[in-house]
Amino acid sequence: MGSALFYHLTRRPLEATLPMLLDKALAQGWRVAVRGTDRGRLEFLDDRLWMGDGFLPHGVAGGGFDADQPVLLTTAPEAPNGPACLMAVDGAEVAAEEADGLERICILFDGNDPAAVDRARAQWKALTGAGVAAQYWSEESGRWEKKAESGG
Repeated sequence: MGSALFYHLTRRPLEATLPMLLDKALAQGWRVAVRGTDRGRLEFLDDRLWMGDGFLPHGVAGGGFDADQPVLLTTAPEAPNGPACLMAVDGAEVAAEEADGLERICILFDGNDPAAVDRARAQWKALTGAGVAAQYWSEESGRWEKKAESGG
């Protein structure tokens, strides 16, 4: 069973943090699904990933090569690229049973949006309540620090 890491974004926006986490996941040899709630927002992230400093191989779901993508941006609960890591953004739903087939779940949320914080709290309770180990990370001090941990 994989663990869940919650990333409380307060200093840098998602489009600045996501490439760093994707680099780390790819360095582990993992395929990644980035699950969002809005196709337009995923297309925005797609543009930012192409314009970044390094090369992050990825695609937006709906293309002819979804299963081949190391990183697949999608709004669907299933990901044909066989991810080992799921990164949920913008309040995308993550079911506790998904942790069984994954190495890692990352939940990235905007700490400046009270609704996003409430949603992340609800996800924390649902996942840890189902036995998923979780960590809460904050960048409030200017660098990433682990603030809480639950054994699941």
